[in-house]
Amino acid sequence: MLSTIGLPLSEWQALYQADAQQISPLLTSHLAALDKQDNAWLYLATAEQLLAQTEPLLERYLHDPQAFPLFGVPFAVKDNIDVAGWPTTAACPALTYRATEDARVVAQLKAAGAVVIGKTNLDQFATGLVGARSPFGAVPNTFDPAYVSGGSSSGSASVLARGLVGFSLGSDTAGSGRVPAGFNNIVGLKPTKGWLSSRGLLPACRLNDTISVFALTVEDAFAVTTVAAGYDEEDACSRHHPLTAPASLKARPDLAVPAAPEFFGDKMAEAAWQRAMEQLTASGATLHPIDFTPFQQLAEQLYYGPWVAERTAAVGEMLNRPQEMDPVVYEIIRSGLQYSAVEAYQAEYLRARLARQIGQILAQFDALVVPTSPTIRTLDEMKQEPVRFNSQFGIYTNFTNLADLSALALPAPFRADGLPAGITVIAPAWHDRALAGFGIRWQQQLALPLGATGNALPPRQAALPHSDEHVRVAVVGAHLSGMPLNVQLTRRQAVLVEETQTASNYRLFVLPGGPVSKPGLLRAEQGAAITVELWDIPLARFGEFVAEIPPPLGIGSVTLADGRVVKGFICEPAALTQAAEITEFGGWRHWLTSQGSH
Repeated sequence: MLSTIGLPLSEWQALYQADAQQISPLLTSHLAALDKQDNAWLYLATAEQLLAQTEPLLERYLHDPQAFPLFGVPFAVKDNIDVAGWPTTAACPALTYRATEDARVVAQLKAAGAVVIGKTNLDQFATGLVGARSPFGAVPNTFDPAYVSGGSSSGSASVLARGLVGFSLGSDTAGSGRVPAGFNNIVGLKPTKGWLSSRGLLPACRLNDTISVFALTVEDAFAVTTVAAGYDEEDACSRHHPLTAPASLKARPDLAVPAAPEFFGDKMAEAAWQRAMEQLTASGATLHPIDFTPFQQLAEQLYYGPWVAERTAAVGEMLNRPQEMDPVVYEIIRSGLQYSAVEAYQAEYLRARLARQIGQILAQFDALVVPTSPTIRTLDEMKQEPVRFNSQFGIYTNFTNLADLSALALPAPFRADGLPAGITVIAPAWHDRALAGFGIRWQQQLALPLGATGNALPPRQAALPHSDEHVRVAVVGAHLSGMPLNVQLTRRQAVLVEETQTASNYRLFVLPGGPVSKPGLLRAEQGAAITVELWDIPLARFGEFVAEIPPPLGIGSVTLADGRVVKGFICEPAALTQAAEITEFGGWRHWLTSQGSH
């Protein structure tokens, strides 16, 4: 039987494109090979539960393969997320209940063809960044079992890093979808809060929770997240996508980094971070050291102030049964009882002030890059200082959801001792796609092996597909990069995609008059290929952009040399009767050069 360990989505898809009928025997064999004693798993599907998913799925797939982009891909679910008919424990046996329906995200993924094969271990009640606060045992690091795996999504990260699933679901309140990614050399996508429904997720901090995705590649993580995402009217925390975020970061981004990063004396972590910054610079990024104080102040609020009471509210009556809870988790959650409503409001005012300050800082840059964790600890060390060392892991993660930011944890240069040391790229809410585009380029640049599988990163086949959240516009003159009106694009978060040419049946003219010289583009029976730039502008900003276009110009459809049709500047033919034709120059810049202009 073909090995199914460590396959990215593209290889799972290739298997089934060759023979979709193998879904049940292939996944049955895959499931049977899993170690039932592996404590990263808290529950594995029975043979019957597996077939109940695969057999009806096959019939639907054969009828319409395009409707099932994740057909037959096995995935794991953190055990604070419901799977219909399966137990949910949140790593607290006394809490165990059998879910009556799938969490919304699980249902979305199943509808796309993915198959749940198991539920995974976690820090109890998703309280911790270590992966060691579980009555089912600590999940070891996949590179060195003496070290922590990171948490709370420890099991989901472990099974993914070892290639036992195509992707896995975690949750992320304080960094639980990022720290385990950093410790296990995998990708952890923490979506913007509310992009993925939290219905069916047992809350840790309801206002700051999000389901997250682990994958071996950024492309896979973003593809899965896109399938799982969408507004859910039955989830009070769900949000409509505003369609205002950029499609990507600049090719040579301006990245903020902490001016004086803290590593708690861990020289190997610090050296790995230095190598990561060298790689960022080599990629063309410009690094801008910033004062990290407001980020750190906000990070501290999540556990060292009234915000911990949100965990107390989530646990509810279980707090009356301390003997059935992990003692460290119990003490953390119980501490929320000491705060008053007045203190809670004061904490919210502080959060709002710091979040605003953070937003103002980030507005100056394309993104922020931080170490995913400042250090790593052994399991024995965690027993000595369980709270202090856990807090150290969160200094670069805890602030993210409180400030309503998106984040992507990425593999990065390893430490000298052979342990992973990731980086995380962070941006405002709804920048998830832009971060993914950056992450894809980063992962290809480093070309590290996938997780702990030893498998090579597959060659990248194509860029992220064009999204329905953006309008691709061809600009031909004063809106070109560096030209006087280009700011009308950039201030609306538009990003340059490429320079290309129109089809060969266009004519170009210089329009008379106006404070800014502009061209007019006309489709004709005969003409030439005209150089244009393609820009992606957020859909919600497109109307504003069009409103600024004066007559006789407008927006219509422009055919490119390769046959693509995009929106673009066109001109009323009547306005060109007195205009000078410059088609022979092949583009606006060439004509400007001929006139002695830049």
